[in-house]
Amino acid sequence: ELDMSREVIATLRAPAAVGAYSQAIAANGFVFVSGQLGLRPETKQFAGGTVAAQTEQALKNMAAILEAAGTNMAHVVKTTVFLADIAAFKEMNEVYSTFFPAQPPARAAFAVRDLPLGALVEIEAVAVLPD
Repeated sequence: ELDMSREVIATLRAPAAVGAYSQAIAANGFVFVSGQLGLRPETKQFAGGTVAAQTEQALKNMAAILEAAGTNMAHVVKTTVFLADIAAFKEMNEVYSTFFPAQPPARAAFAVRDLPLGALVEIEAVAVLPD
């Protein structure tokens, strides 16, 4: 049997999971953060109607989840960015880069047909737990 530590991460400082998933799972020294939308946790509404506003809020949500797991954005090793429109890549990237100013994580970014709740951007991540 596989010997694995697995812990559900949950914080009120990010939107609650609305389905059969957790905000994040910590396992074997890694934290796997579910896709975050640009929803404000206190209102469950989008932070704004722009890609920039939604990117900023999605990353703030991610940071709150990582903090609850005992790590932070500097420990993110991989992200995936889903965009409703690939033409928004530059706008997303300008905000994204402010959250990862030095040695940014590996990343994939691509457009998808639709995102939950009509979101313009969704971002998931894998981070490591500090020693």
